[in-house]
Amino acid sequence: RTEFALKEIMSSGGAEDDIPQAERKTVTDFCYLLDKSKQLFNGLRDLPQYGQKQWQSYFGRTFDVYTKLWKFQQQHRQVLDNRYGLKRWQIGEIASKIGQLYYHYYLRTSETSYLNEAFSFYSAIRQRSYYSQVNKEDRPELVVKKLRYYARFIVVCLLLNKMDVVKDLVKELSDEIEDYTHRFNTEDQVEWNLVLQEVAAFIEADPVMVLNDDNTIVITSNRLSETGAPLLEQGMIVGQLALADALIIGNCNNQVKFSELTIDMFRMLQALEREPMNLASQMNKPGMQESTEKPARRENPHKYLLYKPTFSQLYTFLAASFKELPANSVLLIYLSATGVFPAGRSDSEGPYDFGGVLTNSNRDIINGDAIHKRNQSYKEMHCLHPGDLYPFTRKPLFIIVDSSNSVAYKNFTNLFGQPLVCLLSPTAYPKALQDQSQRGSLFTLFLNNPLMAFLFVSGLSSMRRGLWEKCQDYLRKINRDIAQLLTHSRSIDQSFLQFFGDEFLRLLLTRFIFCSATMRMHKIFRETRNYPESYPQLPRDETVENPHLQKHILELASILDVRNVFLENTLDDY
Repeated sequence: RTEFALKEIMSSGGAEDDIPQAERKTVTDFCYLLDKSKQLFNGLRDLPQYGQKQWQSYFGRTFDVYTKLWKFQQQHRQVLDNRYGLKRWQIGEIASKIGQLYYHYYLRTSETSYLNEAFSFYSAIRQRSYYSQVNKEDRPELVVKKLRYYARFIVVCLLLNKMDVVKDLVKELSDEIEDYTHRFNTEDQVEWNLVLQEVAAFIEADPVMVLNDDNTIVITSNRLSETGAPLLEQGMIVGQLALADALIIGNCNNQVKFSELTIDMFRMLQALEREPMNLASQMNKPGMQESTEKPARRENPHKYLLYKPTFSQLYTFLAASFKELPANSVLLIYLSATGVFPAGRSDSEGPYDFGGVLTNSNRDIINGDAIHKRNQSYKEMHCLHPGDLYPFTRKPLFIIVDSSNSVAYKNFTNLFGQPLVCLLSPTAYPKALQDQSQRGSLFTLFLNNPLMAFLFVSGLSSMRRGLWEKCQDYLRKINRDIAQLLTHSRSIDQSFLQFFGDEFLRLLLTRFIFCSATMRMHKIFRETRNYPESYPQLPRDETVENPHLQKHILELASILDVRNVFLENTLDDY
């Protein structure tokens, strides 16, 4: 490629002798860096997706080359313009690759600050119009590069909750797709229109809008903030375990998704992250900081995001997480998936007799949830059964199952005496709420944004910012009281307390109890299957049916003027 570039220079810039040696070296060095960067970038896809160590040195080398390439083209822009014929879209491609690198750092490390760096590079491409001339060239593959850049930029903006930018990008992408399909009459028009539909549905998935006084929408973040989790108070005796790894699995049929991220996965990953910090103030370069320079605050738990994995894929990632889990650490498994039910009645009641949740296969789905089996004497293969998780209970395990067959995981057995908790969604919702399932599960919404979920079940679809903030303050008080109830309970299983020392798990547990208490008091949630459950069971009278907590929920309902949707006769007299 370097020789080809030099020949191009000779043909366009006159005789080779006319080109100063220094300028020829500049072009040669640029071509070398460009080739090397592409070679390293293409090699990233060959790295194993699981395991936290193998990829770091390779990513570091790739990042080094791209940093050199970016600085080199900045320093020698005029020579490269004149002698190499460097086009603006080529500069855009380099910036786009650096944005992708930062995004992949985020996926590998779960450090949200890398998202800000990806956003910076993607923003620069748009602000400097690097791709603006692409449409003038008769090369559809260049336009596709531009469309893919937009799709990647949208994903980063969604993860950073920059919804205003997302809406602008969607409009621009729509115009670009229209122009592309009109000019080239390509076969991928349907696919690109589907991308637009997916992101539009994703933006509108939240069931409640928070409004400023001028009716603009307030963007709320659901990552862990400094005031997010209730603080541990004196006298609370809890374990010292820390959440280190999480598998977030999405395999729901017909749920809103964008770029292999269902709305449930999106909500749960944000519940397991802290608010992003400015990377520049925190570290020099991805994977390059010395241990002495590490930020004082705790890191985010590492995450794997698995969209519709097969059983083999799920088990491989699970085994990798289990193997690398540090001492005194917790592995979290979040399953948002279609339920798989046993075909017939079984004489035994073992860990493979209750069904589980769906893993990916090419088998047809019958009636939404039920899976057809030719021979009823065999267990369903494309299913994660509770028994499949037994080997991993040798280490502390925190499981969340959001499924129409979540109760299959109620029949767990703690074989090894390690801390083990399963939080299980309702298996059915009242008919009035069922049509919302495409926009994400209500149970996961409670774990991600409990106030929004509370407003939704109360029949509210919008709210003023001032009232929203007042309710958030009151909800923080409720969370503090739930923490008191849980840690002062005399009959609670010790596993809950073992996990309560970790901020993320503490917040999930308090939100779970708030969710369960809310549903038990709600007038339309009247069947047992409408309520969340857990393994081990929580002492109801001390937690989800505690009169003190019920009084708080009615008070929150009063602030919102929706007390009429909740039962009052569950309360004792005060």
